[in-house]
Amino acid sequence: MASLQSLHFVTSPEKKILYAERVEQGDAIILVDHGSRRPEANAQLEELANLLVERRPGWSIRCAHLEICAPHVADVVDGCVRDGARTIFLHPFFLLPGRHARDDLPRMAADARDRHPGITIHVTETVGLDPKLVEIVLDRIDEAVRPEPTPHES
Repeated sequence: MASLQSLHFVTSPEKKILYAERVEQGDAIILVDHGSRRPEANAQLEELANLLVERRPGWSIRCAHLEICAPHVADVVDGCVRDGARTIFLHPFFLLPGRHARDDLPRMAADARDRHPGITIHVTETVGLDPKLVEIVLDRIDEAVRPEPTPHES
């Protein structure tokens, strides 16, 4: 099995930009979340993928789930390789780096590298404590306290 230490974690904004510029057509970005029994929750990850496609046309951007529902990470990685990807970026779509992001996903990436020698697989960091989150949190709070429009206002 490939060493977990040999996997590259993209951590700094500067490295994210450098790697983003190096992604070539035929490479893949896989957004990975936990997975849910609620289809509407899983659909939000697909909506995010669609927004990313708008920002990065020509990139193969796919979704995978760690548990509960398909498609699973291994199947999506295998599909990317079948479709010609040489470099795959696995992005754990989690706010903070818990067990899935720190242990499970890197182990899955190492297994995938064993199945596909010659394919480069990067595991990015979680969203983490980005200063942009302050604005998002405050926006959600402001939305919660905003009065509902009365019928004559709408």
